[in-house]
Amino acid sequence: MKMKCSVIILNWNGAEMLRRYLPSVVEYTGDKDVEIVVADNGSTDESLQVLEDFKDVKLIRLDRNYGFAEGYNRAIALTRSDYCVLLNSDVEVTQGWLRTLLDYMDTHTDTAACQPKILSWTDKTRFEHAGAAGGYMDKLCYPFCRGRILGDVEKDTGQYDTVADIFWASGACLCIRTDVYNNLGGLDADFFAHMEEIDLCWRAQCRGWKIACVPQSAVYHLGGGALNYENPRKTYLNFRNNLLMIYKNMPDNKLRKVMFLRWVLDYAAAAHLLLSGKPKNALAVFQARRDYCKMRRTGAFRAKRRENMSKAVVPYPASISQRSILFDHYLPR
Repeated sequence: MKMKCSVIILNWNGAEMLRRYLPSVVEYTGDKDVEIVVADNGSTDESLQVLEDFKDVKLIRLDRNYGFAEGYNRAIALTRSDYCVLLNSDVEVTQGWLRTLLDYMDTHTDTAACQPKILSWTDKTRFEHAGAAGGYMDKLCYPFCRGRILGDVEKDTGQYDTVADIFWASGACLCIRTDVYNNLGGLDADFFAHMEEIDLCWRAQCRGWKIACVPQSAVYHLGGGALNYENPRKTYLNFRNNLLMIYKNMPDNKLRKVMFLRWVLDYAAAAHLLLSGKPKNALAVFQARRDYCKMRRTGAFRAKRRENMSKAVVPYPASISQRSILFDHYLPR
């Protein structure tokens, strides 16, 4: 039977996360036209035993860890629903969270995807870093959010309680039309994890779709469940994938200038990390740039860029800010 929505939680060795957060998903997502799915990325901990206690949760067992991007691609390929929600395993949901998102999507047929307001699970008065009240991107392709600029996170006082068109919706809780997801080719598996949802939203907007934040729905995200924010692996993936995303989606008339400025700023960031006593993170930036260059030269990535350019009806989305958050944030404060 085709469902209205599949709420899909990708899990890898997250037994404790499932114990802590899955009960809220079951309690507040119990509609007959909605299924809750856990796609297990080849866990070796007690995750499968924990799931035995959740009889109404559908289990998809993947044979190994495919990462965030390909793990979701494989799980969504096995579902039949009008909408899919990509939900992190470390998210606590609230009453009415899903129906609010689905009602918005049903009445806004030009919107491909949306997210709720994402607050911090550890301090529920503040926004959470990964998504806050909707994501944007500056002219040099640094992501930021309503409620979070770089490392500064705001307290939620209702200042962003309006529905807004945004540039990207957070993969921590992303509601998307299944047919759009499939038509876009899903998340880019070469990213493995981090920024793959921004890349997906960029492609969607270039093909004429809107992305929205619907803050009348709210969830609480722990964040850093797989990798903490200062982990060198996270630094590597964020820098490499940001460059891959730019290469895939930036139009020809802007690509060269943006890439030159990012070359300067990335090495400045590496120097700052080194001087801050984080040599492994500094090395991760160098490795990210090296691997980006290798991947960019492959035929596969050249083909991805050609496809995106050929299918773009909006070459450069208006939701990309024409200011630099680095300049605006650090210089004038």
